[in-house]
Amino acid sequence: MMLARLGEMLAELRLLGDAGLSLLQRDAAVVVTGGLAVVALGMLLWRTVRPRTPGAANIVLPALPARRLASRAHLAPVRHVTFAIFLAGFALFTVALADPHTALVQEEESYPGHRIAILIDASLSMNTAFATERLAAGNTFLANVAAAEYFVRRRMEGPYHDLTSLVQFGNEAYIVTPFTTDYENILLSISLIGTPEEYRRFPDHGTLVMNAISRGVQLFRTFDFLGAAGNLMVIFSDGQDTHARFEDLTLDEIMQEAADNAIPVYFIRTAYDQALGEVISDQQWKLAVERTGGRFFPAQNEDAILAAIHEIDELAEGRIRVRRYTAHEPRFGPFALAAVLLWLIALILTLGVRHFRRFP
Repeated sequence: MMLARLGEMLAELRLLGDAGLSLLQRDAAVVVTGGLAVVALGMLLWRTVRPRTPGAANIVLPALPARRLASRAHLAPVRHVTFAIFLAGFALFTVALADPHTALVQEEESYPGHRIAILIDASLSMNTAFATERLAAGNTFLANVAAAEYFVRRRMEGPYHDLTSLVQFGNEAYIVTPFTTDYENILLSISLIGTPEEYRRFPDHGTLVMNAISRGVQLFRTFDFLGAAGNLMVIFSDGQDTHARFEDLTLDEIMQEAADNAIPVYFIRTAYDQALGEVISDQQWKLAVERTGGRFFPAQNEDAILAAIHEIDELAEGRIRVRRYTAHEPRFGPFALAAVLLWLIALILTLGVRHFRRFP
């Protein structure tokens, strides 16, 4: 175990030459190293200027052959090798003390899944009756919330690792949860907005689906997902919106932006016991979402909602590539290990070879 760890750290030390290092505790390392240097210089100075008893340090040696003396003089500089090794270890220890970190580690992974933006309508028109058996509901809004939760759980139980976000909208669109791989986080957000109390407190009672779609596209843009494969939007709404313009943009322009950036829109229109065409805006939204490559689902009952969810789930079977970034990964281990190894080598040479014990 120790040898394996040692090999990993030495290999990591060799690879660090290609990585940009940042020293998070550089100032502390400079202070400690400077303090040690001052102490060492002070001891050398004290040794130099301290008074000595005459003759106490003199040693009388017998006469040695000149040849032997020349040989020892030739090897004299070698005695400094251990000190050089010690200094190299001290330099590596100083780097380790400065807490080196790699500024950024990037990993790219590919796995089955999609980047899914879930948009839930919370306008006043959603407060209409909608009978359900399997989905817990009391009105159309709660039926939509339950349907969104069902959709997320279905993705969660499959082989997928989606990046999912949640947007709640009325007149304005609010990003409740940005893109995340944590399904539990999305389910928690859905449960928090999906209570009668939270629905009554929602401030925007109008319906601007265009605004929600535009905000969804902005969310994809913020995360730099535009144009990537595997993007889609799922809208849960009663479709009670006939607006053809939002601010300076027309409905066609907003839907074209989604289409141009490869974001198909799947619209589950939940209006109880109302088939396709019985809601005034059905044809408008059907044509609009089909321009993006998505589909319009006129869900007039619970079975239609679940069938739409199953179909979207089957369509969303692609693979996505995700780049993961880890900032400031600690890298002091290899430097500390190298310093200890050098110090051990210097200690072994000093204790094992008498020639290295003389300094300076």
